[in-house]
Amino acid sequence: MNEDNSKRRLGRGLAALIGEMDQIPAAEIGAAPSVNPDRLVPIEFVGRNPRNPRRYFDESELQDLASSIRQHGIVQPVVVRTTSDNRYEIIAGERRWRAAQLAGLTDIPVIIRDVDDRTALEIAIVENVQRSDLNPLEEAMGYELLIADHGYTQNDLGEIIGKSRSHVANSLRLLKLPDPVREMLASGTLSAGHARALVPTSDPVALARAIVAKGMSVRDAERLAQNDIKSQSDPNHGQAPRKDEKDADTLALERTLSDVLGLDVTVNHKGNGGHLKISYKTLEQLEEICRLLERR
Repeated sequence: MNEDNSKRRLGRGLAALIGEMDQIPAAEIGAAPSVNPDRLVPIEFVGRNPRNPRRYFDESELQDLASSIRQHGIVQPVVVRTTSDNRYEIIAGERRWRAAQLAGLTDIPVIIRDVDDRTALEIAIVENVQRSDLNPLEEAMGYELLIADHGYTQNDLGEIIGKSRSHVANSLRLLKLPDPVREMLASGTLSAGHARALVPTSDPVALARAIVAKGMSVRDAERLAQNDIKSQSDPNHGQAPRKDEKDADTLALERTLSDVLGLDVTVNHKGNGGHLKISYKTLEQLEEICRLLERR
């Protein structure tokens, strides 16, 4: 399947899941699989998708949903695909499936979609992002999977999920944080705004703990990070910096440009001139830089 068809399929994925595919001309969606009628299947025959980016489910919210399911049943069927005879893997609706187990249901309604691994992963990521069901770290990991495994650029993802390219780039920067900070982010102890400020600092773990302990706002966290960055550029504590050391303004500019592009940017400023370096790892990233420059 070529890249254009893949992107078109991904953009149409949610409409297909809820049965709107028949309303879309076949020429626009290619050879999309048909939707089987809803059916009830034993809940033990349904399992989660191990590559679903969503990992965290709030226990109290699951209990609330389970109470609703006991009273009203599952209003929206779980979307699944067949993995073997009478066995199914969830594409969308894992939260409903978990709550149904808590509610003691023996059967659940499903819509069966015959899709491959790639399509299941794409739809799972987009469905979760559009519903805001992912924490910031899960969202970033989902974007990374689509870029690494399926060749999507940050611009492609931004258009598909209805977010800006800079939003995708800033999400991916969270993956540069050390594990203890990522754990705080995943649990909700630290917000994405707090965490982004920590990416270029010298000791993100210590600063993250200080932010949480003091209940700092995002603005306070940004000031704390700026002070840390400034101290990195002024190791002589107020003495004249060496000529090869960057000042805080240059480091802040590097961070701002890195945020905008989602790539590592280096600025070397001397007198009235200097040079700027943008580092890329793939040809897709290079092409995206070229597209951004051409637009301007």
